[in-house]
Amino acid sequence: MGYMTEDGGLVILDRVKDVIKSGGEWISSSILEAAISELPWVSLVAVIGVKSERWGERPIAVIKPSRPISPQEAKQEVIGHLTELVRQGKISKFWVPDDVVVVNDMPLTGTGKVDKKVLRSTITGS
Repeated sequence: MGYMTEDGGLVILDRVKDVIKSGGEWISSSILEAAISELPWVSLVAVIGVKSERWGERPIAVIKPSRPISPQEAKQEVIGHLTELVRQGKISKFWVPDDVVVVNDMPLTGTGKVDKKVLRSTITGS
């Protein structure tokens, strides 16, 4: 997924299989992951889409912290940080994840990237 700039350049936002379609709009998981990674206690983060009867899909953030943090504190900090980015006009309000899940370990591919397919299956059971 991407777009062409006025000067003919190409900006790549995300891989098609990683974007989340919510209410007919696209949400870039990579942009959300980069924003959440700005928090100092985030070691690894993956944003995945989960099924929603109302919206089709909704994003959730799955985070492996670099220090102990409660799920409630993690959710509060992530949502607060992203809400500030909404206020600044950097992301849309509907991009803010519906939930934040804290995990002890993140499944990785052979190249060391988060394995979103395995993660999605583990988190959603599908």
